Amino acid sequence: MLRFLTAGESHGKAIAGIIEGMPAGVSISKEEIDKELKRRQQGYGRGGRMKIESDEVEIISGVRWGKTLGSPIALFIKNRDWKNWEQTMNSESSSEVCSEAVTRPRPGHADLPGLLKYQHTDIRNVLERSSARETAMRVAIGAVAKQLLKHFNIKIGSFVINIGSVKKDIETAYLSEQELLEFSNKAESSRIRCPWKQIEEDFINTIDHAIKTGDSVGGSFIVFATGLPAGLGSYVHWDRKLDARIAMGIMSIQAIKAVEIGDGVILGKKYGSEAMDEIFFDKFFYRISNHMGGIEGGMSNGMPVVIRATMKPIPTLRKPLKSVDVFTKEASEASYERSDICAVPAASVIGEAVLAWHIADAFLEKFGGDSLQEINSNFNSFKKQIKKI
Repeated sequence: MLRFLTAGESHGKAIAGIIEGMPAGVSISKEEIDKELKRRQQGYGRGGRMKIESDEVEIISGVRWGKTLGSPIALFIKNRDWKNWEQTMNSESSSEVCSEAVTRPRPGHADLPGLLKYQHTDIRNVLERSSARETAMRVAIGAVAKQLLKHFNIKIGSFVINIGSVKKDIETAYLSEQELLEFSNKAESSRIRCPWKQIEEDFINTIDHAIKTGDSVGGSFIVFATGLPAGLGSYVHWDRKLDARIAMGIMSIQAIKAVEIGDGVILGKKYGSEAMDEIFFDKFFYRISNHMGGIEGGMSNGMPVVIRATMKPIPTLRKPLKSVDVFTKEASEASYERSDICAVPAASVIGEAVLAWHIADAFLEKFGGDSLQEINSNFNSFKKQIKKI
């Protein structure tokens, strides 16, 4: 039902996005999208770019008087830093001589494989698009998905659980929807999206150490969705499994290197009697644990969908790593581009957007229609039918 495309380079004129498949009649607030964009820009350890950009979306098409039309939605976010890069990133051939080529790839980045894949002569052709600046548009697109889900009381949240070697041990299998939402709400007032004051300072101290040493640091976050009905996704085909789709989406976020559903890796250390979520009945089916993270057999089971994701350290370092000049083949230090020291809090907000998109996609796949009214009718009909089971 849903698909989207993004376009744009990190220091180009703008980042653009097109959403196709959003039904008519969904309330869309520009202010809500801008709020999500602001959340993405916050977080202790962000780089100088955040002092330049103040992201704001422009809705080009697909929305009239605050409601979707059913036609493609086009979104536009200006890059304020474009004025400093107009010659370097100009689309006209006459500007080619105005910029020195980047020739020293950064380990851990798309620089070298991208150069080899497209046979470029300037790594800037790779790094401008592979940059996490692209996620500004994905957050805007996810904000649209969130506004669809809000009609059905489906909520998305996140919080950080690990920065570098400092980790908050938390067992999500026994957290209620309310507790998950409370953690996410508390994270909103934290500089590092950490709900626990006692560990927030340890996270910040870890980032401060990376700043002082010219290094960077990664970490982990939890992103979740509450209020989902059972039956989103499918066990019938591999590419319709909800967990597979979500895992792909989260892994597509720049610098994410691991994704876990529910208890994830820990499940491999447990007996089956410890790992499964037993089923009970009182007017309807329910569980008292959520080791599976709300997904069984590729489908939502009615419990909160809970994802853990791990972000590697940013590969751009002020104290550069060893590299090789791709043209002279001489040993050199990797190029330095202005960058974050830690972007885990921002990644958690991006994770929310990605999760919202895939939940919305699965929701429309199950209850789809051309208008919000039709979808609402299908959803209410389904709820009545399963109560009879």
